[in-house]
Amino acid sequence: MLSKDTLQFLEDLKANNNRDWFLENKKRYEAVKKDYHQLVGSLLDALKPLDSSLEMLEVKNCVFRINRDVRFSKDKSPYKTNLGIWISAGSKHTEASGYYLHIENGKCFVGGGMYCPQPDQLQKIRKEIHFFYDDLVEIINDKKFQSVYQSLNRDENSTLKNPPKGYDKEDPAVEYLKLKSFTATQSFDTKLVTQKDFVPTMVEKMLALKPFNNFIERALYTE
Repeated sequence: MLSKDTLQFLEDLKANNNRDWFLENKKRYEAVKKDYHQLVGSLLDALKPLDSSLEMLEVKNCVFRINRDVRFSKDKSPYKTNLGIWISAGSKHTEASGYYLHIENGKCFVGGGMYCPQPDQLQKIRKEIHFFYDDLVEIINDKKFQSVYQSLNRDENSTLKNPPKGYDKEDPAVEYLKLKSFTATQSFDTKLVTQKDFVPTMVEKMLALKPFNNFIERALYTE
């Protein structure tokens, strides 16, 4: 769980996203950072016994700096107004499947999978879907997955209009083959973040994605 003070800081930062205000409130941010890291530590402690691929992860592998990279963005606001947590055997800078938790007032969500894999990885995942479509259907239709996510995310930015080159429009897996990202998410009320059962609740939702993450990793690393 996080403190209400942490959520209030993020809200105040959203209204005062500038360097002067941030420096004036540096002590508040240090408390937020400590709270943030403690939450990640609690999530790792709960997840590691249930997902052995995460055994070597440390808190530093799963957290993000609050500074935004504004070099290629029209929005020049210097600071992020959310806390992101990426838990993956590939850590933050390696493309792999994993679990993600996004904490932002009114925009909280949990989920995971693999976002925008590289072209060679995308080909491997599509090949796995084509040849082992029944496995994917079984994973997505599983009661635990269904109770949290229902289906994989799809929108215009992450879905082809036509089947990818080399695949037939009559392929039973065609709607999944069109995907360019392979993720599933569930939104939740920000109030949950401050409740005592927040960590076990999030861990349960994350683990509903473990078979799907395993499917992606199998696609990427099985010869």
